[in-house]
Amino acid sequence: MVLCGIALIPSQVKSQSSIDKVLSEISKNNKTIQANQKFTEAQKIQYKTGISLYNPTVEYDYLKGSPANAGNQTDITISQSFDFPTAYTKKNQLANQQIQQTDIQQKIATQNLLLEAKKICIELVFRNKLQIPLTQRKQATEKWLDNFRKRLKSGDGNILDVNKAEVQLIDIKKLYLDNQSEIAKLHQKLIGLNGGSDIVFNDTVYFGFPAIPDFETLEKEIEENDPQRKFLEQEKVISQKQLEVSKALALPKMEVGYHYQGILGQTYNGIHTGISLPLWESKNTVKLQKAKISFTETALTDHKNEHYYEIKQLYGKYENLKSILEDYQKSTIINDNMRLLDKALSLGQISVLEYFVELNYYNATMNTYLETEKEYFETIASLMKHKL
Repeated sequence: MVLCGIALIPSQVKSQSSIDKVLSEISKNNKTIQANQKFTEAQKIQYKTGISLYNPTVEYDYLKGSPANAGNQTDITISQSFDFPTAYTKKNQLANQQIQQTDIQQKIATQNLLLEAKKICIELVFRNKLQIPLTQRKQATEKWLDNFRKRLKSGDGNILDVNKAEVQLIDIKKLYLDNQSEIAKLHQKLIGLNGGSDIVFNDTVYFGFPAIPDFETLEKEIEENDPQRKFLEQEKVISQKQLEVSKALALPKMEVGYHYQGILGQTYNGIHTGISLPLWESKNTVKLQKAKISFTETALTDHKNEHYYEIKQLYGKYENLKSILEDYQKSTIINDNMRLLDKALSLGQISVLEYFVELNYYNATMNTYLETEKEYFETIASLMKHKL
């Protein structure tokens, strides 16, 4: 019996692939990203709307006197009302903080979409790499089936060998065609993410990345660059600014202007002033904003705790997968198993049944390795999401 080694493809963590180019194209062409950019621009305009002075008011009254000799009265008032002066400073500060938050929102949406695209590329690399041994296995089985049929015709073979090869070929063809179909589906997903523009990705190489630091260092780096955390921190700042605005709006509103009055041939003109008494309109608004601040503080604390354990789980998974891949690589003893199996069968050292058993064992092990490698890079992509 021939011992089948695992024909592992060398680690490619230092190789440069075209995944970054694909992500660059998608970031430019993706319709969702483009829509988010336009929405962000609209939000920025919205936040700067309605923070200026109120429109001035012009009032005109013409009162006809009765009886006839009572005379007529004309009143004209031009006035400008405004909130307590500090409210405008607070409103501007609030708008600036809200504008900052829209940029963070866009960053979160873009990162999530690019991570989705990157994982599709990782799946494609896996599928493209898997297609290589599947093609080799299909070609080898077709070759042996043809050989067995020729032997059967010449009286030197047996129908059992032909049957074994036919059954084996049916199985491998299904795997081969299924994998081709998955590759086509993944390409369509990439085209969809690329705004409908064609994009070709036939790589069998994953992306390069710097050495992963220890957990504490990486966790700190991720937290410092986590847009979701920044969003929640900004939400807290906005709630505090909204509280300040609510307090400022709870102060008296004022009105100033010019008043003209004409009656019985006499005219009067002068300054018009007014003030509103903050009795009912702003009731509970300050209490509401304080409740919102409390909520944002809780949400931020909850996110920090949840995110920490999410990173810890991913890091543990990364370490486990790395260890498994290293074990696979250490177990590599033969790089040309297909050729050795073919040679052993042709020399009669193994039976047809043994050949296909060994071939299936080799391919099952190879598939497991490739799946582990794919999961390894998916985990790294999730850990490095903050760099997208």
